[in-house]
Amino acid sequence: MERLSEDAEGVYVIAPTPFDEDGSIHHASIDSMVEFFIDAGADGLTIMGMMGEAQKLDAEESLIVMRRVMERVAGRVPVIVGISGPGLASMLGLSRAAMDAGAAGVMVAPPATLDTDGRIFDYYRMIGEELGETTPFVLQDFPLVTGVSIAPKVIDDIVRDVPNCVMLKHEDWPGLSKISALRRTSEAGGRRISILCGNGGMFLPEELMRGADGAMTGFAFPEMMVGVCRHVQAGDANAARDLFDAYLPLMRYESQPGLGLAIRKFILAKRGVIASAALRRPGPKLTAQDTADIDALLERQAARLENLDS
Repeated sequence: MERLSEDAEGVYVIAPTPFDEDGSIHHASIDSMVEFFIDAGADGLTIMGMMGEAQKLDAEESLIVMRRVMERVAGRVPVIVGISGPGLASMLGLSRAAMDAGAAGVMVAPPATLDTDGRIFDYYRMIGEELGETTPFVLQDFPLVTGVSIAPKVIDDIVRDVPNCVMLKHEDWPGLSKISALRRTSEAGGRRISILCGNGGMFLPEELMRGADGAMTGFAFPEMMVGVCRHVQAGDANAARDLFDAYLPLMRYESQPGLGLAIRKFILAKRGVIASAALRRPGPKLTAQDTADIDALLERQAARLENLDS
């Protein structure tokens, strides 16, 4: 598999980790999930991120999940592995294992201790040096979770001085102006890297029109994100917005803090992608009212899609 580069674009689906009801890893669901995402048109996969319940896996389980995904993907699309953690040694060990298994690159979120621009820059310069030039990485900018706000100027400095930082996972909110600022720098002669956006796809059409290259996030209907990206690439903004609008009520419901992954897994299980909607403990469980809401939203979504196709 080729290494991740600044030219990456499209939809890199954030893959959940499938569990059985008893909390054990459900290996067969990893296989079916990979096939589903690739069939849906995913340009890549990202595993063991924040929405992959990576923090609930021990070191051995992380390797098991990673290797199973890599084996099933078999080089058909690039795979990015989240390696964020409090200790550099464990991060580097996981990175080496990921690249040895065929990963295209790794993703690193900033630790909460980075409280100044200088510390943020120094941290990512160190990460770039420690990973080495043969390991490209994604800078995950998600201040709502990490508590670390990274100004566009700091990202520009990292991009300029850390050559193996090849992608920004943009999840600032509100953050459209940040995308515009970063693209102004690259248009003025600065180094251009790939920008893929998160936040459950809630602002995807606008992000693409500001200069983002695609999405790196999860949603129970990844085919929508793929379709929106392809419409924008083809220059048809109206078709992109029409498709996005048909899914927006469900996307809004799935974006609920604390409950979103449970909703996503419930729908993926309902679609037959994974065998169980279980989250590993601790994690929320949906109520009967929650599932009734989802069923109603799915029904209305199907009707909107029918009208869109007619």
